Amino acid sequence: MNVIIIEDEKLTASDLAETILKVEPTARVVAILNSVKEALAYFMKNNHAPDLVFSDIQLGDGLSFEIFNKMDCTFPVIFCTAYDEYALNAFKTNGIDYILKPFSEKTIFDAFEKYKTLKNSFSRPELNYDTIWELFKKPASKCGAVLVYHKDKIIPVKFDEIALFYIETEIAFLITFDNTKYVVNKTLEELERLVSDQFYRANRQFLINRNAIKEASHYFSRKLSVSLTIPFTEKIFISKEKSGDFLEWLSNG
Repeated sequence: MNVIIIEDEKLTASDLAETILKVEPTARVVAILNSVKEALAYFMKNNHAPDLVFSDIQLGDGLSFEIFNKMDCTFPVIFCTAYDEYALNAFKTNGIDYILKPFSEKTIFDAFEKYKTLKNSFSRPELNYDTIWELFKKPASKCGAVLVYHKDKIIPVKFDEIALFYIETEIAFLITFDNTKYVVNKTLEELERLVSDQFYRANRQFLINRNAIKEASHYFSRKLSVSLTIPFTEKIFISKEKSGDFLEWLSNG
C-alpha cells in the first residue's frame, strides 16, 4: 500500500510516517511533501496514484485543498487537522474524512480500518473543495483561550494571560505574563487564526501579545529588535520589510 504524506512540519511528518508504518505493516510511505507547490509538482510528474494520502490542511504556502482542486484526484485523502468544530462542520457536510491533531496510534489505526472497509467501493466523489476552501479562508470566530496539557491535566489558558507563543525545536510553547511555560499542541499558523489582533506574528518563530512589548529599537540592516516585559533571553527581530506594518500595529493598541 503506497501512502503519501503532505505536511510542512518536519517533526509531525516524521511522527506520522513512523506511526503509519507501526500500525499498518503493508504501508510504504513513498513521499513526504512539504507544500502546495511541491505536491502539485510531484503529482504532475508521477503518473502512479497512491493508495492513500494523509494531508495537513494549512501549509506554509496555502491550503492543501488547492492541490486537489487542480488535479484529477482519484485517490482517498484523509485530512489531519487541529482546527476546531467551526472547520470540522465543513467536512461533515461534504463527506470528507479527517483525523484530529495530535494524532495517536489508535486514530491512525482507525483511519486505515475505515480505508480498508471503503476502498473497494471508492470512487472520487463530487466534493465541493471550493466551498470548504472558502470556509477555511474566512476568519474563524475568535475563542478566548487555548487548551494546554500539563501532566494529567487539561488547562484553559486565556489569551489575555499569554505574553507570547514561540517555536523551539519545532515545538510550540506559550509563556504567560506570570512567566509560566506550557507546550501547545498547535502550530503558530493555527494559533494566529485563533487569536485577536492583540497578537502580532513577528516572524516564523514568534507570535507576540501587544501588552508584552516593552519597546522596539532599531537594529542592524534596518531590522527592529523587540524587548518584552517578561524575562525572555531569546532575541526577537522584525524584518525591515515588516517593520512598517509592525509599528502601525503597535501604534493602534
